[in-house]
Amino acid sequence: MGVTAPDWLTKHGGELRASADDRSWMVYFAGEMQYVIVPTPADGKHACKVTQTINGKRLDAGATYPTVDDAARGGLEDLRKAMGW
Repeated sequence: MGVTAPDWLTKHGGELRASADDRSWMVYFAGEMQYVIVPTPADGKHACKVTQTINGKRLDAGATYPTVDDAARGGLEDLRKAMGW
């Protein structure tokens, strides 16, 4: 899949790792998984669930995207906004 860590994430010491099945991504800070990004089907398109792992809080905005990769990038953007960066 064509999703890479955005500059804002790496500049803040974060790391993006694809899951073993390439269907989701994990965001790590200081070697600890903090967020999970999971593209999902939605109305013939794709949405993205962004979940904080320590409490299960959802951070996504509910937008839809044409492709899985676009949904993952949209989820990363939702995460950036939720973090205030």
